[in-house]
Amino acid sequence: MTSIWLIRRDLRLSDILALHPALTAGSVLPVFILDPAFSSQSPRRRDFLYAGLHALDNELRKRGSYLVIRKGKPVDALRQLFDEVQADAIYAEEDFTPYARRRDTLVAKLLPLQLVSGQTVHHPKSILKKDGRPYTVYTPYSKAWKVALGKIELIHAPEKINTPQGITTESLPKFENNPLFPAGEIEALTRLEEFLYKRIHEYADNRYRMDLDGTSALSPYLHFGMIGLRQAVHAAKLANLQNTNSRGAEIWLNELIWREFYIQILYHFPYVTKTAFNKSLANIPWRNDPSEFEAWKDGRTGVPVVDAAMRQLKETGWMHNRARMIVASFLVKDLLIDWRRGEAWFMENLLDGDIAANNGGWQWTAGTGTDAAPYFRIFNPVLQSMKFDPNGDYIRKWVPELRGLSTEEIHAPWEYEVHVAGYPSQPIVDREIVKERALRAYAVSKEKVR
Repeated sequence: MTSIWLIRRDLRLSDILALHPALTAGSVLPVFILDPAFSSQSPRRRDFLYAGLHALDNELRKRGSYLVIRKGKPVDALRQLFDEVQADAIYAEEDFTPYARRRDTLVAKLLPLQLVSGQTVHHPKSILKKDGRPYTVYTPYSKAWKVALGKIELIHAPEKINTPQGITTESLPKFENNPLFPAGEIEALTRLEEFLYKRIHEYADNRYRMDLDGTSALSPYLHFGMIGLRQAVHAAKLANLQNTNSRGAEIWLNELIWREFYIQILYHFPYVTKTAFNKSLANIPWRNDPSEFEAWKDGRTGVPVVDAAMRQLKETGWMHNRARMIVASFLVKDLLIDWRRGEAWFMENLLDGDIAANNGGWQWTAGTGTDAAPYFRIFNPVLQSMKFDPNGDYIRKWVPELRGLSTEEIHAPWEYEVHVAGYPSQPIVDREIVKERALRAYAVSKEKVR
């Protein structure tokens, strides 16, 4: 009896709930399908995915198995492979994006596809309010999530995988390794271990500091399942037990729950990928100035912390979460550019670009989403910079033109009449007009639904 283990966003061998029933049934054929839909993925994420598949294949071969790669629409590739190996079942970890749900519904109509939980700790349908409706506010959701959390029993990676030999496989496309984020389960587990050793206990104090290495930086690995959310939650709970005086582990757990919160929002309200969750804010009259949008993308706004973050994104494919909030607020509130344009730019560039988390983050900052920041809350980027990059080290790293400035000057050079060759002498927007202009635009949308 042969089962197909269909891999999508679970590029690991430890704690794979979809692999367990396949192993107990008999021989297992690990399969990944290069879906034409990947053409819309960012090149950076594709490289990371391919590098992760290469690492997974190496781990499979250590266990007497190997990864079979096929190209084409999933339903077509699976039908051919199913007949070819005379398989009895297909096991896959359930995915919750709108595309994934459509894809799996189509496959399940024609083949015995068994979807197994594992991408989340709790299925999006399992944490509901008493009236059966989904939560749309984080705090009560997180409380219910924690109440429902039992003991997580992690499943170890199998020592041996019996796989039919001689199955034709495609070659992986060529890829470039990311030196800052080497792909694969081994790297992910190593980073988790390093984070748990010390930084998690300083997480409460350092997580917002853009100039410090205070976060786990595991988001790319979580997105592709090189480490599972169950594993991360288990680690957070264990760290909390080992050091009850540390708030860091509990706060990190809350951040992991935010990921799951946004997944269940996307599951229950898939329209958020197209428009505002808060329908009263779906008709904001955006300015959408093209030159200002280009300046924001390139890190040429004249606001040092914004420019530092946008250059970091462009160069590395990653950005500190506090920096994401700052640049998003600047784009949406200061420049009055549609949050969906910023969301798309992040998806084009982020190594950890995740539909649910990215959409949730942008709508939170824009004030248009579920449990969002109040729409009238507008970050002051200079105050944010001074608070979360107090010495200007983050700015100096990513905006080398400003390295010679003092700690006082570097956050807002124009306030000290400091002009640096090659850097804008003034921000592209006058902050004196920002708040009134933004509130007026939001009020217009609200008036339209009355």
